[in-house]
Amino acid sequence: MNYDALKLKNQLCFPLYAVSKEVTRLYKPFLDPLGLTYTQYITMMALWETDGINVKSLGERLFLDSGTLTPLLKKLEAQGLVKRTRSKDNERNVFITLTEAGWQLRESAIKVPEQLIKCLKIEADDAQVLYRILNKLLDQGIQTEVK
Repeated sequence: MNYDALKLKNQLCFPLYAVSKEVTRLYKPFLDPLGLTYTQYITMMALWETDGINVKSLGERLFLDSGTLTPLLKKLEAQGLVKRTRSKDNERNVFITLTEAGWQLRESAIKVPEQLIKCLKIEADDAQVLYRILNKLLDQGIQTEVK
């Protein structure tokens, strides 16, 4: 029996996982001064784009479930960066809005993407191709059932 299909080097998932983990690790020295984890950072970026979004929509946008997102938002609220407000029409619907401090943090965060790019050893053309392919996968959605 040929087990080549089970070798890590033959898996698409493994380099995606490993690179994702390593790139996330590279963010740490740039995010620590901001008082943010990587997941908090992407949450703040989504809020800087769409302030006043509800938790469900935010979770869908970030591919995070409520079990991950709710404690994260509570921490951001404790830091004074966001405010959580329950809908008057439906108490289960919670909206997230940035505070003044949350908006001000954007000024410090503006440097992060440029700092990270300097750490990556990839040509600009290759980065654009990779970006396009990964976003194509996300846009098409990942099918969860085997056909």
